[in-house]
Amino acid sequence: MSSPLDPAVSARLKRTPDGLVCAVAQQRGTGEVLMVAWMDDEALHRTLTTRRATYYSRSRRQLWVKGETSGHTQYVHEVRLDCDGDTLLLVVDQVGAACHTGDRTCFDATVLLADA
Repeated sequence: MSSPLDPAVSARLKRTPDGLVCAVAQQRGTGEVLMVAWMDDEALHRTLTTRRATYYSRSRRQLWVKGETSGHTQYVHEVRLDCDGDTLLLVVDQVGAACHTGDRTCFDATVLLADA
């Protein structure tokens, strides 16, 4: 199955064996890291064309639009590809919680090391 993703973009992606690329969502303006998820070519294509963050759920094995059921949406302002081609950065406006637990970010719960 061919993807509608721009072939020049697709060629730069380094995917996991199951065809996914890591995607980091960051709050526009503050730089706060909100969450990490996964994208396949179709999820990236939809994100680029709709500006609604679309990811691939590894557990459900299907695409999901962030906030489609929860209302906690991500409007995408920028999508950047890292130098290695294996990670995407989405600069978003987050409405509501980013984490499925209801926390603002997925990185609120456990601090392993912090300044004293």
